[in-house]
Amino acid sequence: MPHNTSIPQSFTEAIVSHPPVDGERQWRLEEIKIGKPAEYEAVVEIVASGICHTDLGCGTAPDGTPGFPVPPYPRVLGHEGAGIVREVGSRVSKVQPGDKVLLSFAFCTQCHNCQFGAPGYCSQFSPINFTGNKEAFTTIKEGKPIGGSFFGQSSFSRLTKVQEVSMVKVNSLVTNDEEFKLFAPLGCGIQTGAGTVTQLAKATADDTIAVIGLGGVGLSAIMAAKLQGCRTIIGIDRVPERIELAKSLGATHGINTAKMPGSLTEEVRKLTKDVGTTITIDATGVVPLIQQSVEFTANQGQVVLLGVAPMDAGLQVQVVPFMVTGKKLLGSMEGGVYPEEYIPQMIRWYQSGRFPVDRLVKFYKVEDYQQAIRDMEDGSTIKPVLLW
Repeated sequence: MPHNTSIPQSFTEAIVSHPPVDGERQWRLEEIKIGKPAEYEAVVEIVASGICHTDLGCGTAPDGTPGFPVPPYPRVLGHEGAGIVREVGSRVSKVQPGDKVLLSFAFCTQCHNCQFGAPGYCSQFSPINFTGNKEAFTTIKEGKPIGGSFFGQSSFSRLTKVQEVSMVKVNSLVTNDEEFKLFAPLGCGIQTGAGTVTQLAKATADDTIAVIGLGGVGLSAIMAAKLQGCRTIIGIDRVPERIELAKSLGATHGINTAKMPGSLTEEVRKLTKDVGTTITIDATGVVPLIQQSVEFTANQGQVVLLGVAPMDAGLQVQVVPFMVTGKKLLGSMEGGVYPEEYIPQMIRWYQSGRFPVDRLVKFYKVEDYQQAIRDMEDGSTIKPVLLW
């Protein structure tokens, strides 16, 4: 469909998530209705949208699942997107119709963390981003509500209402349409991995870094570690192809957890002259791996958690040994970045040849979204991006 202002804004095509059946997701590409934007919203015509594991979780878990405070099914997900502004609410000031925007998470702008440049830790992050708007869309015939405003955007819809804070204007940064599509996933997974390295852990050339889990988030962390000049970069995964990709993106070493002669702690210690890593990033959420990462991290080193573990998962930390080593255990939401500043930075890195996000992305037509999901789940695609 061509991208022009003549597209009617009352109806739109969207991937709608319906209640799972026997644990299997029920997503359908269908026509739904979209209303006018609220005062701090804009209607954006989506050009491309990335698929993230969070979308899969929130579109597969039954209603009421702990840790998934999303509106009842049906709902429209998607929280990585690139699009063109088509209509703005009465109080929107930072964009106007025709602007190209990349989409990221939403935040309240008023709490302590939002005020001091860390909106990923917004006190209202969960209700704003997960619960969203229970009536963002409606069915065409019956007018029944369909949940949306997922992460302030619901980018799995050709036309969608986006909160003003979720938009980053990139008119002057994007040089062509192909770049614009490529940048669609920058607003979540890629900024989370890269931002954790550059902004949160503040890696330098003196650091030795390990990244556990080499999906889109982990590989973005690998690229950022190379960009920062880290002297040793260890990529850890159980898929050989991902380890090789990590090496081509900057990892100096790889560890295949499926073929280790010893424990992960032993393998990392071997590669670091028995010192350990100064920065360890877990992008898996697998508790035994996190537990070992605390062990093999160097004294005064940082362990940063990015992967989503089960809501009731816990770690065993011996207080005194942990205290005397001076280690730090940190959580990272969205890399601790301010998207309006960090997304343009990632674009400039890419354009200077130092942040090759194109190595992670594979494009799919939106009608092939099921194949894109299968490829993501079997590991053959790192970051699928749907083209509308």
